[in-house]
Amino acid sequence: MYLEIVSPEAVLFSSEVTSVAVPGINGEFQMLNNHAPAVSLLAAGVVKIEVSNPSIDEKFEDRFVKTTDGRLGLTINSGTLEIKDNKAIILAD
Repeated sequence: MYLEIVSPEAVLFSSEVTSVAVPGINGEFQMLNNHAPAVSLLAAGVVKIEVSNPSIDEKFEDRFVKTTDGRLGLTINSGTLEIKDNKAIILAD
């Protein structure tokens, strides 16, 4: 699936991913390829991205960390997620 993470400043991440786990307002949930269409509000927490070859703009590399399970992690304060047709877009603060 394709994932795009957008902040008020710029596009922070844009790449094909294996999975993404997000901190939903009712708890963390994960999305895989062919996930059903969904829209969700996001709470403060870490977006965990499983990706083979991450493509992160050098200006934003310092915002991402490697999590203990080998994924990329991005801490957010809140946000909105939409997934449809194997494309997930996260609008994050």
